[in-house]
Amino acid sequence: MNDRLLLAVDAPSLLHRNHHARAESGLLDRGGRPAWALHGMLRQILEAIDQFAPDAVLFGIDDRKESVREAAYPMYKAGRAEKDPALVDQLERAADLLDALGMLTVTPAGLEADDVNASAATWAEEHGWNCVLVTSDRDAFAHISDRTKVLRLINGGIGGSPLLSPAALRAMYGVAAENYLEFAALRGDPSDNLPGVPGIGEKIAPFLLSEMGSMRAVWADIDHCGGETLVATIDSYCEEVGRPRIGASVLKRLATPEARERFEFNLSIMSGRTDLDLGLKPDVPGSPGLLPLDPERVLRVVGYLGVPSTTDLAIRVLTEPPASAQPPR
Repeated sequence: MNDRLLLAVDAPSLLHRNHHARAESGLLDRGGRPAWALHGMLRQILEAIDQFAPDAVLFGIDDRKESVREAAYPMYKAGRAEKDPALVDQLERAADLLDALGMLTVTPAGLEADDVNASAATWAEEHGWNCVLVTSDRDAFAHISDRTKVLRLINGGIGGSPLLSPAALRAMYGVAAENYLEFAALRGDPSDNLPGVPGIGEKIAPFLLSEMGSMRAVWADIDHCGGETLVATIDSYCEEVGRPRIGASVLKRLATPEARERFEFNLSIMSGRTDLDLGLKPDVPGSPGLLPLDPERVLRVVGYLGVPSTTDLAIRVLTEPPASAQPPR
């Protein structure tokens, strides 16, 4: 048997993306309700299932009623435009559609789909599975490992989207996968209204982490050695590559209480929960999220969206055994 694969989907991310990309279609389901975002999300996931042949598919859903992050930081995601009512309607219907199909959805109380992704990556590691996270959100990059890759949706759909491994992530940002969360905390995230550490941007942050190994090492050096090792390490590298020395200026920026407070706060907000009960039961046939799905159920639920080509695709990719159940070629 081949290694088993979990496909974990950031449903709100895909719904937002497809709402804006497909709104002009005006697609309505057979009940006359807006369905273009739902259809676009489902279509992309069917294409991903066709490409990766997973054993199980899990959808993370945001809790839209309460947020522990907003409670800790009332300005969290402030400044975002108000959602179109048609998008809100489809966000609220997504879980029902997916559950009816036989997929597995998880809406963690006070949390987000990002937390479901984090727990999915941890679950895969603990159970010896591989995992692909499907999202357009960079937060998922923190979970990339030898077992978990991220399919980051960009313009061009599933076929045109990069599948990010540790090596690909390093090529993109210059940081190791295990350092990405610290990199993000230093850089900040304007989309979540989280400012970064002043003076430590996308160029200095990977340089700092690659030379020092981690921010824990940075703070320890500042606390116990006055940043001597930090300055020497950075300046030595600068000399090797012919750049002006910046060690002293980097130390000055990091040595303030505000810099560490900002980093630690961003880290606490950005860190995904890794201990959620996902409800996966891979050894119980017919459990939600396990493939294959019941053909009649697929025909009824996907058919309700009113796009025959998508229904045909769903029948083909959702009702066949996954790749791990196929005999080796």
